[in-house]
Amino acid sequence: MLSAAELKGMYVPVVTPFLPNGELDLVSYGTYVKHLLEKDIDGLVVGGTTGESPTISWEEVEALVLATREAMRSRSVPIVVGTGTNSTADTVRRTEMAGRIGADAALVVTPYYSRPSEAGIVEHYRRASRTGVPVIAYEIPARTGVRLSAGTMRTILDLEGVIGLKDSSGSLNLLQELSRADTKPVLCGEDSLLSDMLRQGASGGISASANVRTADFIEVCRQAAAGNHAAAERTFDGLRPLIQDLFREPSPAPLKWLLARQSLLADDAVRLPMSPITPELQARLSRYVAG
Repeated sequence: MLSAAELKGMYVPVVTPFLPNGELDLVSYGTYVKHLLEKDIDGLVVGGTTGESPTISWEEVEALVLATREAMRSRSVPIVVGTGTNSTADTVRRTEMAGRIGADAALVVTPYYSRPSEAGIVEHYRRASRTGVPVIAYEIPARTGVRLSAGTMRTILDLEGVIGLKDSSGSLNLLQELSRADTKPVLCGEDSLLSDMLRQGASGGISASANVRTADFIEVCRQAAAGNHAAAERTFDGLRPLIQDLFREPSPAPLKWLLARQSLLADDAVRLPMSPITPELQARLSRYVAG
């Protein structure tokens, strides 16, 4: 199981490869995960938003975790499984099941769509944190419709079973507020803010863009951890165009297109309501194919 002290560095959220008929492509997945493991990453996130979590079944999540374990025969890293939903009972059930299939931690998003009270959200996390599986809270107001106060997030982070936070709040404000007092680790979940958040005290990142030029993203984290923020910023400046291009259209379609062109996936298929990227973006992304 993952501890708060181990929650640092670059965690890569994986895509879920599909065949043209929409079925899981576990052959491509194994090749792709082995490629990431060669890059000295600090962990993997399976079944998150980058993995198209709204359209994959729990049975498919189980198959992906099993395939991830199979790919780790030469090198093992922590596996974080996305288990959060807008139903507390279902989140608890999925978190328990994640533990049974070997997850080292669960990524639990703030309940979305129903826009519950902050008290309800705290109780949601409290119940998930009692499962025995370490929980990483996930704040992403742009997708959930709710923005938590720093005080409420501190309350969540104070829960015994919560080991840290993925901060995709879209600014530095939450991290700055949390940093004013001792708090559990915060991972940057907003790719474009990685360097800034590391400078403000984030312990690492969960970055979809790190599927490409992975070694450079790792270097940014390592330079920042060593206090070499100027060097980290210089490396990160070279990554900004890639990050911008990967998010010009809804993720992970641009990322899957690029991974397929790099021969890491057999196909760039996504599941509706996601759709293929435009020819204009394909032309922009073509410059990264060799990378």
